[in-house]
Amino acid sequence: MHTVVEKVTSRIIERSKSHRNAYLQRVDEAKGEGVFRTKLPCSNFAHDLAGCTGSCRTTLLDDSVPNIAIISAYNDMVSAHQPYGNYPEIIKEAVAKAGGNAQFAGGVPAMCDGVTQGEPGMDMSLVSRDVIAMSTVIGLSHNVFDGAILLGVCDKILPGLLMGGLQFGHLPMILIPAGPMTSGIANKDKNKVREAYAKGEIGHDELLASEVKAYHSPGTCTFYGTANSNQLMAEMLGMHLPGSSFVNAGTRLRDALTRSAAEQITSMTHLGDTYTPLAHVISEKSIVNAIVGLMATGGSTNETMHLVAIARAAGIRIDWNDFAELSDITPLLVRIYPNGSGDINSFQHAGGMALLIKELLEGGLIHEDVQTVAGKGFARYTEAPIRKENKAVWQKGPEQTGDPAVISSISRPFETQGGIKVLSGNLGRAIMKISALADGEKTFVEAPAMVFNSQQELEDAFQADKLNRDMVAVVRFQGPRANGMPELHKLITHLSITMDRGHQVGLVTDGRLSGASGKVPFAIHCTPEAATGGLIGRVQDGDIICMDAHNSILELKVDKEDLAKREAFPYNLDASRHGLGRQIFAPLRKDLLGAEEGASSIFTYTEEN
Repeated sequence: MHTVVEKVTSRIIERSKSHRNAYLQRVDEAKGEGVFRTKLPCSNFAHDLAGCTGSCRTTLLDDSVPNIAIISAYNDMVSAHQPYGNYPEIIKEAVAKAGGNAQFAGGVPAMCDGVTQGEPGMDMSLVSRDVIAMSTVIGLSHNVFDGAILLGVCDKILPGLLMGGLQFGHLPMILIPAGPMTSGIANKDKNKVREAYAKGEIGHDELLASEVKAYHSPGTCTFYGTANSNQLMAEMLGMHLPGSSFVNAGTRLRDALTRSAAEQITSMTHLGDTYTPLAHVISEKSIVNAIVGLMATGGSTNETMHLVAIARAAGIRIDWNDFAELSDITPLLVRIYPNGSGDINSFQHAGGMALLIKELLEGGLIHEDVQTVAGKGFARYTEAPIRKENKAVWQKGPEQTGDPAVISSISRPFETQGGIKVLSGNLGRAIMKISALADGEKTFVEAPAMVFNSQQELEDAFQADKLNRDMVAVVRFQGPRANGMPELHKLITHLSITMDRGHQVGLVTDGRLSGASGKVPFAIHCTPEAATGGLIGRVQDGDIICMDAHNSILELKVDKEDLAKREAFPYNLDASRHGLGRQIFAPLRKDLLGAEEGASSIFTYTEEN
């Protein structure tokens, strides 16, 4: 093992010891003898049986048969989750053949950040993760299940499912992906059309035609944003079957993998010999593996919050220093958009997860001795699935890349360090994604601040031609407690155009940008946020800001005496806290922790806090 990986892992174990031990003790106490449903009073159990059709009732009356919950994020307006519509029947049939029973235990909400991007609904996106976690708990709370299948892909959905599922860490669980859509218009061509529209060179109809070519069918979007980063993270955690993350939606292999996962979970319950509770799969070592995987691929910056929250739900404490140290020694092995010209299908065709994991294992950068849903040991994940006689079978993965422009090797990486830097200074702490920046000089920006208190203010300034200058755009009051921490991705087009005009441009914000953001150097997730008294709330137009990724610096270059005299800008947040139902989330929003703590309200009042 690389010495830094060992050091960071040991530090996480030590830091987490009391919380992790308390969590595992509760997990051990929750494990039962025999099927859980037989512990219910007869009247309670009868209510479960009342909904049964076919052989379900007879099966559940057999106290040797495991009952598997299905928790699904299906809806048919989110492309990534539309394929889940027919999964329950596939799962129920496969579980039955494996000697178990499966019941649909509950649905969780799944909003699309692509649909809500730049719209009021985006203010509810991050907080929906807590709602999903709570909904998962409600679905499992009937206590009639011996294991669970979690169906979810996108931005807040998969993390929320795991955060909720870990409250039932004594049960085995498995994540089943839905797979990406096939490739449409190239991402660079899509962005050219967006910039042309922002400049007024083309009209609405041309823009819409381009977007429809990019997002054209059921399945996950093909760029390497948070949804696909989630899938990579899930496999690095050992929560997917090997190589199943990026098999296209709607294919026969995809269905075969779903059946295999359903069969696998049936064999993992406490009723058999291979009991594999979720709490033992999500461990300190698997969390480190997930961080390294994200760094090696230039994954989404959102995972610097999602992984913190997932780990916390398992009694494990990680922080941005862990991300930073692992990033410094993890080579960049993958280039897909926004870090390159290819997409997630290009990654799959070049060797995919099996090749990536092989390289990381050979480099001593990830732990092999971890528990996974496929068994003990991570070497199994260097195998790739194929379909044979209508079943998924695994064979040895590729030894070398099928496209050296997409996947490189430990011996010849694209970059010697990973894709994320942590910046610190008097402005607080923030995340910068450097893997998507084409020019190394862009990791250093020092320019006058131009302050905005909303996305709309920046967009209005662009339309009024006020951005035609060197600047660090400061977009504040976008943090968790301010307005729910929306993504600000639509601003990248305006800032990119400003850069293309020859200006030095940076962005500092307490909001988010997602994994799809490239080109513009940014310091995001700035914490403490403006709404809780962070210094970002006292920045004024013209202040000099230094963003220096090489030296991990985020500094407001204003005299301390001048800063002490300033008061925070008295921004009224009412407009972003009401309308489209946003007001109903006030109780959750007021308790959201900071970005580095996972930006969740779930842990605010618990003993693990």
